[in-house]
Amino acid sequence: MASQPYNYNGTGFSLLRDKGRFVLPPQFRKTVKDSSGDKAILCLDKHDRWPCLIGFGLSRKDGFEVQLDREEDLAAKRGHDFDRELRGLQLNGFAQLPFDDSGRFVLPEYLAELASVDDQLYFQGAGQFFVIFSPKQLSTMGQGWEGAQAACRQLAAEALGKAKAKGAAA
Repeated sequence: MASQPYNYNGTGFSLLRDKGRFVLPPQFRKTVKDSSGDKAILCLDKHDRWPCLIGFGLSRKDGFEVQLDREEDLAAKRGHDFDRELRGLQLNGFAQLPFDDSGRFVLPEYLAELASVDDQLYFQGAGQFFVIFSPKQLSTMGQGWEGAQAACRQLAAEALGKAKAKGAAA
């Protein structure tokens, strides 16, 4: 797998669909697949500080040792303790979820519980990874999150409107 930086940007939204699946938005799907050596594998875990999930492709794990070194050095400079083993467990405990060509994947119950996910997901690009919020959790975030909150509200309204129209047409 080529170790190059893969960047995630943009926003997306998914409603829970049939068979308990969500859809990875197209703007993230291609990058995840490219980052995973052309495999349809989505890596997800609980974000270490925010009430959301973090997503990325398999290649990101190649940089975890460098990240651990950097975090350890920073902790030492600040005179803070650093538990390298615990942080290593946190970084490498991600779930590897297959997704189909349409981006459909099943979110494990434990991850849904950790991020307070019900039936909606908001995706936000963040550079080398992206975050996935429950709209309810995103609405509790403070200053600096206004843009993401506004985008989430708009995307949710659009998705719910489409779902309602589709249900009425059925």
